[in-house]
Amino acid sequence: MRRSVDGLIDDFINKSSSRYKAAYVYFTDFCPDSLFNKIKASCAKSIKKCKEINISFFPYESQMKTNALILKVLLFALDLFDEVTKADFGVFTLNIPDAFYRCYSPTLEKTKDKDAVLQVMAEQIVTLCATLDENPGVRYKSGPSDRASKLAQLVEKSLENYYKTDERSQIKAKTHSQLIIIDRGFDPVSTVLHELTFQAMAYDLLPIENDTYKQLRLGLCFLMTHYSKRDLMASLFSQEMRNVYLQLEALSEDFNRKCGLYEYKTDGSGGKEKEAILEEDDDLWVKMRHKHIADVLEEIPKLLKDASSKTKAAEGKLSISALSQLMKKMPLYRKEISKQVLHLNIAEDCMSKFKSNVERLCKTEQDLALGTDAEGEKVKDSMRVLLPVLLNKSHDSYDKIRAILLYIFSTNGTTQENLDKLIQNVHIESDSDMIKNWKYLDVPVISSDAIENKLDSKDWPYCSRCPPTWNGSGAVSARQKPRASCREERRSGARLIVFVIGGVTYSEMRSAYEVTEAYKSCEVVIGSTHILTPRKLLEEVKSLSKPKDMVCIKDE
Repeated sequence: MRRSVDGLIDDFINKSSSRYKAAYVYFTDFCPDSLFNKIKASCAKSIKKCKEINISFFPYESQMKTNALILKVLLFALDLFDEVTKADFGVFTLNIPDAFYRCYSPTLEKTKDKDAVLQVMAEQIVTLCATLDENPGVRYKSGPSDRASKLAQLVEKSLENYYKTDERSQIKAKTHSQLIIIDRGFDPVSTVLHELTFQAMAYDLLPIENDTYKQLRLGLCFLMTHYSKRDLMASLFSQEMRNVYLQLEALSEDFNRKCGLYEYKTDGSGGKEKEAILEEDDDLWVKMRHKHIADVLEEIPKLLKDASSKTKAAEGKLSISALSQLMKKMPLYRKEISKQVLHLNIAEDCMSKFKSNVERLCKTEQDLALGTDAEGEKVKDSMRVLLPVLLNKSHDSYDKIRAILLYIFSTNGTTQENLDKLIQNVHIESDSDMIKNWKYLDVPVISSDAIENKLDSKDWPYCSRCPPTWNGSGAVSARQKPRASCREERRSGARLIVFVIGGVTYSEMRSAYEVTEAYKSCEVVIGSTHILTPRKLLEEVKSLSKPKDMVCIKDE
């Protein structure tokens, strides 16, 4: 922010090179008095408007398209939109990927670095609350560490400062909502389990970076794993339409590139590498991402068959003019079919990984995590459950480390001697810190009891007085279809905001959606400093014992 202010002043202070007649200045975060006074002293006459719009966070997922949501948030912040509704937000991040290291590394424990990043988090969280017009009761999980309590106190103080100075609200009373702050170690088990829902499974097993997945399909067979493009055309179109389709081949691929659906690259062997962006604007992705992989593999082929039936039905009624219109729509048909096939390919790639290794792991993981086997019998010897995974040469070191961690979590720890033997026998000495450094994450499991106001006030204290009666209670069956007025009910109900210090996983994001669906008068919003996958979390845990200058943090 300081550099931006200095750049603004430089543009106006030198009159000979002045670039603008005037400026409208908007801060996405709170502007310190020192910077505000600096602007005032240097170029106040050139400032037409100066305002803090408080949007120092990133909507990651929502119940509306992300681009539309960001625009809506901006319009709201600029007083050009009435409200940001409770149903708009699902997941948010603060985009601080180095927060895990700065908060949990013992090398920074007694430095100002940890306090500094907690202060930044608090200020960003307040901008989220302000955008949602919430002044929630702030709670945290008490425990050996002071991270959650410190952040909660900082957020509470920042909320007080914001609502005392806000020009619209001045002093705003506590709302019905709650903000719960927890450390990353509150539920270690779910972070290392292999998930079988589409989004979590894909991000865990496939090489997805920056929400982009690259696929390699040889020659003309890139559309489907089991069918060539000509076979696909034969099933969708008659001979006449097949000819039209072939003529539009180049045009359609160009269309897909221009609308950002795929990016094609040709490798030396003649294959095509296809990049697909998994985002909110992809309706099919949003519909499928939280479903079990088996349901995805069942539903997408049905969608393809339905598209085929509709196209054939339209063909039978075609006149010359109608054929012309259909030709114009071909890129759109192609785009719809390509999306369906894309997600089918991703699901099949997930299943390929699952069949090769993960299927055997899942049974072991479930037995260790639950403490019971498939028949409901109590697991008497966790080591006997673990050993087959460790002895299987087809499992890589990451999978074995995840299994060892589940064993440790299920037995509430193990002896140093036993841990040393496990590390030596599996030959993971170089990655042993992925296991050992979990001692720096020390908070137990959180449950959905918060929805029904069952959190023990001793374990989950408020930072200030308790807000008005929590009205998030009232469980409903997840099998019931939500009524049309469900969204309106949530606007007048309570919101539970959960913030995880040091990263949130895709399985936890899915859980937030599921709880929202199950409770008609409450909306759960989950957020963190950044998004984690199991592998990324293990790498970050490993880095905790390294000096700061040896840690490389990748942007989100």
